[in-house]
Amino acid sequence: MALNDIRTRIDAIDEQLLDLLNQRADLVHKVGEIKKAEGLQIYAPEREHALLAKLVGMSKGRLPEKSIRAIYREIMSAALSLEDDLKIAYLGPEGTWTHQAAIKKFGHSVDYTPLPNFAEVFDEVARRRADYGVVPIENSTEGAVSHTLDLFVDSPLRICAQILLRIDNSLLSAIPREDIKTFYSHPQVFGQCKNWILRNFPKADLVEVSSTTKAAHLAKENAAQGAAALGGKLAAELAGLEILEESIQDRATNTTRFLVIGEKTCPPTGNDRTSLLFSVGDRPGTLVKALQSFDACQINMSKIESRPSKQRDWEYIFYVDVAGHCEDTQVSSAIGTLETHCSLVKLLGSYPDQSE
Repeated sequence: MALNDIRTRIDAIDEQLLDLLNQRADLVHKVGEIKKAEGLQIYAPEREHALLAKLVGMSKGRLPEKSIRAIYREIMSAALSLEDDLKIAYLGPEGTWTHQAAIKKFGHSVDYTPLPNFAEVFDEVARRRADYGVVPIENSTEGAVSHTLDLFVDSPLRICAQILLRIDNSLLSAIPREDIKTFYSHPQVFGQCKNWILRNFPKADLVEVSSTTKAAHLAKENAAQGAAALGGKLAAELAGLEILEESIQDRATNTTRFLVIGEKTCPPTGNDRTSLLFSVGDRPGTLVKALQSFDACQINMSKIESRPSKQRDWEYIFYVDVAGHCEDTQVSSAIGTLETHCSLVKLLGSYPDQSE
């Protein structure tokens, strides 16, 4: 077949695709109207999770799974944007890893609101100035993000989805490598790249800032004084820096888990995770008895963190993630037993335990 003939066929297929996409958008809008009338959440992570898995299974052509997910993520993002300009708050500024995680989940078509700290993200959603918020919860190298954990104690918000994002940090600079004397970055990034820094720049000054985006801009502004930054490619692009070395994190599989927070949790999908917090009295054996609530129901606990309660010295709140949904019989039973041993039990949410 001649090149022009192939292009003509492609043009015809594109026309069909646009017509079908518009038909799909009309149907999705009708679904949105029904949801609003019934007081349901517009964003449905359980439906999204099932749909993407189904589409990947249906595909018989050349498109790899990664491409199918990326294409449909943007199709769903465009549909969400039709429903009263869906707003997503995230820990900013623009270009941070949290921003990239939000885009991975919601696509490019919705409205994003960057905020300067964790508390304001929670507050923006709680006051309904944003529909959902995106915040980091833990990193595979550096562990839990304590600020996020602490905010759940008093917040009415629930976890409705999670996002796993591969973190590839790079050396960002406007000056030659040999002129670098100072690095700007977020403290988590310094922790993720600690061994690389010791091997390559053992005498460099490390200056902690609130985000990798801010670090990149400071590196640009202070380049004449030998400043560079550690961060992601998007931060480099926004600040106009060059990438001198890629993937400098100490662990190749460095991943950060982010949470999507909203007013309601997610219905069961069959592959879920439940997060909750609890506090026990300062008596021998109370923590063991609390944890045995899950063991007795044969529920796997994948995470436990402790934080000071901030109400009384040496009193702690424990955060746990367990396998299953809060509506599952075993999980519900375990939570009921847990309540008999604890002074506080709070369900933070159940949500799809996807790994993509």
